[in-house]
Amino acid sequence: MAIALTDDHQALAESVTGFAARHTPTSATRLVFDQLAAGVVQPHWAELVRQALHAVHLPEEFGGQGGGLEELAVIVEAAGAALLPGPFLPTVMASAVVALGVDGAKRRALLEEFAGGATGAIVEPSHGVSALRNDEEWTLSGSTLPVLGLLSAGVVIVGARDAGGSVVWLHLDLDAPGVTRESLEGTDLTRDVGRLKLDDVRVPRGDEIAGVDATAARAVVVGLLAADAAGVLQWCRKASVEYAKVREQFGQVIGMFQAVKHKAARLFVTEELASAVAADVIRSLGQDADQQRIATETAVIVGLGRANDAVMEAITMHGGIAVTWEHDLHLYWRRAISVAAQAGSVRTAVRNLGEVALGAKRDFTISANETDDPEFREWVGGVLDDALALPADEPSTDDPTKVYTRGRRREFLAGVGLVAAHWPKPWGVSATAAQQVIVAQEYARRELTPAKVMVGDWAVPTILAHGTDAQKERFAGPTLRGDIVWCQLFSEPQAGSDLASLKTKADKVDGGWSLTGQKVWTSDAHLAHWAICLARTEPDAAKKHRGLSYFLVDMHAPGVDVRPLKQPSGDAHFNEVFLDAVFVPDDQLLGQRGEGWSLTMTTLLNERTTISSVMTLGDDDRVRRIIAEGLYFGDRGDAVAALGEIVAETTGVAALNYRESVRQLHGDLFSPGASVVKVASAELGRTTAAISLDLIGPEASLRHAPADVVSNEMFVPAFLIGGGTVEIQLNVIAERILGLPRG
Repeated sequence: MAIALTDDHQALAESVTGFAARHTPTSATRLVFDQLAAGVVQPHWAELVRQALHAVHLPEEFGGQGGGLEELAVIVEAAGAALLPGPFLPTVMASAVVALGVDGAKRRALLEEFAGGATGAIVEPSHGVSALRNDEEWTLSGSTLPVLGLLSAGVVIVGARDAGGSVVWLHLDLDAPGVTRESLEGTDLTRDVGRLKLDDVRVPRGDEIAGVDATAARAVVVGLLAADAAGVLQWCRKASVEYAKVREQFGQVIGMFQAVKHKAARLFVTEELASAVAADVIRSLGQDADQQRIATETAVIVGLGRANDAVMEAITMHGGIAVTWEHDLHLYWRRAISVAAQAGSVRTAVRNLGEVALGAKRDFTISANETDDPEFREWVGGVLDDALALPADEPSTDDPTKVYTRGRRREFLAGVGLVAAHWPKPWGVSATAAQQVIVAQEYARRELTPAKVMVGDWAVPTILAHGTDAQKERFAGPTLRGDIVWCQLFSEPQAGSDLASLKTKADKVDGGWSLTGQKVWTSDAHLAHWAICLARTEPDAAKKHRGLSYFLVDMHAPGVDVRPLKQPSGDAHFNEVFLDAVFVPDDQLLGQRGEGWSLTMTTLLNERTTISSVMTLGDDDRVRRIIAEGLYFGDRGDAVAALGEIVAETTGVAALNYRESVRQLHGDLFSPGASVVKVASAELGRTTAAISLDLIGPEASLRHAPADVVSNEMFVPAFLIGGGTVEIQLNVIAERILGLPRG
């Protein structure tokens, strides 16, 4: 769970981990803190250069490895996790910015110098250096903010602003008159930091690095700082989990305590988000300036801005031992503080993000390079063109959301396998992850809305995996055509998250089963024709998850009583369902008697097997509307900042979703990231609803408040409880992903 997604990237990260273990163990780094602070380059640098870890992103023609910034980010993250000391990060930030420029003598010379092992540092335009130009030279003036790696740098690149406010990038001669490098005592004990003072320093006109876009340069710097922070969080999470597995209190390891599990799981969620937003900044460099700005500011807020607090959580998991000089946690803590500081203020980033987000959204369309299958794409496109020639589908139920549809177009698409392309043939086309993306892209290209199968999208695949041929024929086709709407009769009043405790019983009778019990929180039960139902057939089973069987229940059978549950909003999206001696024929038992639990696991895995080519970002639209229509209470600047806060959250979660989809494209179909996404998405819903309420001010005292903010707030519990509560998902992360003991 890092920036590395491919096998090659993972191998690259492992090589960095191995390098640091051999050459820069933390115990050795502790012995040279004074030298590092003074900018003394340590012996490991020569070996790092020999292995070309510093030049993976530089063009081969200049002595680099010809890779990209994605590979560099993988290395930086692994170096952060290993607390690699010295000038590596500031050097690669400087060389990566130089590489952004257009070809020229100065750029070529600098890239060759960096590839050869020169150390470097970069001064961003935000440091306030001014540049005056005449025909022959530039004159630089100013005193910078603290610059990472300044003392150890052999090459310093300065981004200065000219009289018109434009940014010029210059190579600074460190021996030129008027140049002073002041040593500062840094927070991070493993790197040097200094202040650059420029007193009318003259730089020849030939020392410009032409063509470096300031927005792209900022994205490079922030992306690499965020990757370093993600590595820090990776180490902190691993160290905390390992400690929780062995540290004993009250007669058991602390990893047994739910409070500790939840701390560990939340630390993991923060780590995953940090990796996702760091990778997203690097990805944005192939997009336009607004895309880069959104990704960059999000990384400052969600990645770097939360690193310090996340390390604090790791410290509290360790207890008093973590605040001793001998424990390494404070070294990572210091680094988290330092790299976040280098990226700038979170408050400023929030305001900047809000302004750009007024007119742009982050684009998470999966690249066609990830889905190269032209023959399949041509076939899908042709089929969808034929579908468009048919009449549009019509709603098939009285549901006001009009989710369920029927019609000739849907019937045609169901017949060719493009309603649920991931289903096996002949109902789907057994689409791979990449082919699913192609299908979604071709639908979107034609502005054609795919037909919804809803609960059927995990009910029917369970039937296809475990059912008889007759059951498959009976239910698959009609579901695809919209003739059958499904609901799920799993949860009960005393068996929500603890599904194995359900009490609905199924007694064997002649020709079938008699089901009696109560189900609750059943979405769309009032619209459904059929239900998947879990009931207890062996009440004396030794373990409560055994003795359950899986039934297909006709929702119009005698004894089925559906009662809507009115929610605080006044709507009734959920229902309770009473089963009073409901007869279920033998041919509606799915699988074998007593196999219900294993079939349920199939259902839950299928709950989200498809992926999309576009990660939707709808949570911020409400705040855009509030601002556009002047519905906010108070200052517009506060409203724009609120938009920035929400966009950072939505973009972070979408970046996480994007990486989950790419993981699937690389064959990791059931990665543990699903639980992480559920936690992050649920809390996103809670945060955005609260911010929207606050923006409206006194108008939120009205039931029908502007922008539906009250109705939206009333729906938040569905995010926090539906599909497994946040707390249950945190337990899943802690126990199944992080390996903490079950309590």
